Amino acid sequence: MDLFWILFNGNPQLFYQFLNIPFALLLYYLARQGYLSIVSRHACLTLGGFVLAIATMGPYSVLLFFSVCLSLSLSHFLEPVHIHRWTFGLQMCWQTFWHCYIQFQLYWLQETPDSRLLLATSALMLMTQRVSSLSLDLQERTVLRGFQKNTISFLSYLFCFPSLLGGPLCSFDTFAGSVRQMSRTPPLATCVGNLASKTLQVLLLLLMKYFLNLLMKSPNTLKVNRCAFQDILGIWILALLLKMNYYAHWKVSECVNNAAGMGLRGNNRTGKASWDGLSDGNPWVTEMSSRPSVFAREWNRTTAEWLRRMIFQRFDRSPLFMTFGFSAWWHGLHPGQILGFLMWAATVEGDYKLHRFLKPKLTSLWRKRLYVCLNWTFTQLTTTCVVVCVELQSLASVRLLCSSYFAVFPLLSVLSIIIL
Repeated sequence: MDLFWILFNGNPQLFYQFLNIPFALLLYYLARQGYLSIVSRHACLTLGGFVLAIATMGPYSVLLFFSVCLSLSLSHFLEPVHIHRWTFGLQMCWQTFWHCYIQFQLYWLQETPDSRLLLATSALMLMTQRVSSLSLDLQERTVLRGFQKNTISFLSYLFCFPSLLGGPLCSFDTFAGSVRQMSRTPPLATCVGNLASKTLQVLLLLLMKYFLNLLMKSPNTLKVNRCAFQDILGIWILALLLKMNYYAHWKVSECVNNAAGMGLRGNNRTGKASWDGLSDGNPWVTEMSSRPSVFAREWNRTTAEWLRRMIFQRFDRSPLFMTFGFSAWWHGLHPGQILGFLMWAATVEGDYKLHRFLKPKLTSLWRKRLYVCLNWTFTQLTTTCVVVCVELQSLASVRLLCSSYFAVFPLLSVLSIIIL
């Protein structure tokens, strides 16, 4: 168990998600054998979410309970045309209050927030996604108000224990369809084989994270006054370590949902069942993105789609900067996050302009390959700046980048916006 905890690097959220897998697999087995009706499945998912919230967050589970009660009340009493505006607005106010309280503890009181509060706030951010997605579905009438008669389906969508701590986000219709098809999925052995494969991927990601963490503890990794190459390499390794934590979260959340029989998306080209219907992204595909804009779409894919639907498609003026600005608000508005998301928006905007300018000139194969290689390198360097700022959050991350050679790369994106 000690080795297990070392691999998880003291990350309770990842650890709890891993412990969720046996319970999710038990639910799938009972549904597959016909012991659970559709209503019973919704009840088990809801009950599991309640128990998980109380067990992992303690008194701070009230953050989620309040959100669910608020959303349920608004969807019952308001007309569809007003549901989304009020639900989304009040939910963001509730979430922002707790983010401000955490910042008050960190920067004013100089105290470390309770780990249960941090876990509850992280789950609250995911709850905001589900609540707002459902309210917009109601406003657009893609989900009929008649579903409110069956309150248990509403509660199970919001409190579904496989996705309570880690996502990924899906629409209510997708979730309801996944619950219905639990008894019609491929044999249990197929699910277990897929689960074993993805669990192995999680463990490999955790091992990579562990060795990168050991490398970061080397006294020369982030040493100041070094040559440019060492400076860039050290911060790139730091960013890769931070990204590995995300990749492990994505994959273990995918495992939990698959263990519950959710996420089946037909068959792949080889005729085997494809279980990637609920996924936040593929780490390899994300890292191989050769353009910053592609990286932005592949990174945390369901959240990117949610931001596009909530913000990007609803603003005519500067939708890109409005989307990344809202993302900074949703993440907590820490100083590093504000700068990081502004840099990300500038990088994506610069990528669009640079691609439009260079695309007509890529007439030969060697030019196209050279463009892909150089653009991949630039994507890695610029996203490294973003990840370090956003994940380290504080002004220390800003000072770290400003004192390194990495500060040049975001400026190149700004320069490309101005010139092109």
